[in-house]
Amino acid sequence: MIDRERLVDSFLELVKIDSPSGEEDLMAEEMVRRLKSLNVDVWEDDHGNVLGRYPDPTSSIETIGSPILLSAHLDTVEPGKGITPHFDGPDIIRSDGTTILAADDKGGCAVILEVVESIQEDDSNHRPLEIVLTRGEEIGLVGAVNLNYSDLSSNIAIVIDAGGPPTTIQSASPYYYGYDIQVIGRAAHAGLEPEKGVPAIRIASEIIVGLPQGRLDDETTGNVGIISGGHVVNAVPDRCRIQGEMRSMSKETVELLVADAMVHLDQIRQAWPDAEIDADFDLKMPGFKLDPLDPAATLIFKVLESLEMIPAPQAFGGGTDGNIFRGHGIASVVIGRGGYEQHTVDEYLVIPEMLDCAKVVETACMTL
Repeated sequence: MIDRERLVDSFLELVKIDSPSGEEDLMAEEMVRRLKSLNVDVWEDDHGNVLGRYPDPTSSIETIGSPILLSAHLDTVEPGKGITPHFDGPDIIRSDGTTILAADDKGGCAVILEVVESIQEDDSNHRPLEIVLTRGEEIGLVGAVNLNYSDLSSNIAIVIDAGGPPTTIQSASPYYYGYDIQVIGRAAHAGLEPEKGVPAIRIASEIIVGLPQGRLDDETTGNVGIISGGHVVNAVPDRCRIQGEMRSMSKETVELLVADAMVHLDQIRQAWPDAEIDADFDLKMPGFKLDPLDPAATLIFKVLESLEMIPAPQAFGGGTDGNIFRGHGIASVVIGRGGYEQHTVDEYLVIPEMLDCAKVVETACMTL
């Protein structure tokens, strides 16, 4: 049986382990230790992601049906060091207001630990479990991108990484292109002979004007996020770098934005023939729209209804590891685990909703 006190204690212990993106080692070590203590066959891949199987393939423990993948991520956003959780009444946990709480996604990690332990305690009939805890999710789903998918056999995944209650299901996520544009001009003294220079920052500004920014329609956004260039104020800058993104629920729309941006860059190249403009547009994250007949959706809807919970699918403008899993043929559903105000110092966790999340995940592991 899912145990509230044990689940809350696990969460409180995990949030005290600093693990901002790129500094997940201690969190990974702790999750490996805890999973091993639960007799999970656990290892780290070449990227440092934590993977596990329960039961061990050599075990005599009998299971039912096909494997199911449970996933969360190890890293947090900043400010995420020195988190001091405290109770706000019996059912709410907050930080002290100087950091995030890290319900995103220590809540997901705690739920997975609780589900494994509860299944063992109850000696429940369950599917074979596969576990993936990724690094670098918050900085571009890096761990999921670098995961060795040959280590996995699941065709269905539950990604425990949405805000709100477990009835909150990510029904759609955008196709996400990132871009990196390098403008290489020519330096010259700005006061003595500026005409000999090729001004990289000016050229970059002309590029930026033609790139999509802001909300373009109900499903589409664009953003120029980082500009860097120049060295000193008295020299014509010879380099400038532009980094940004384009997102849309429509694959066709975002691909058209990319094509238009490339045409715009060619026009700038013609206007500035002495400059070199290199551009890299990369599909960082495949989008999806959850089909009701999708096997992951079918499973989670069935489970929620069996627990007398009403599914509440919602389209999210962001992405999760589930996007990457889907790109590798694993039908994935992303559910809430009780967190709110994520990525802010006002973040908080609703304990009954985290408890419900664990019940939903455990039931899914026992449902064919």
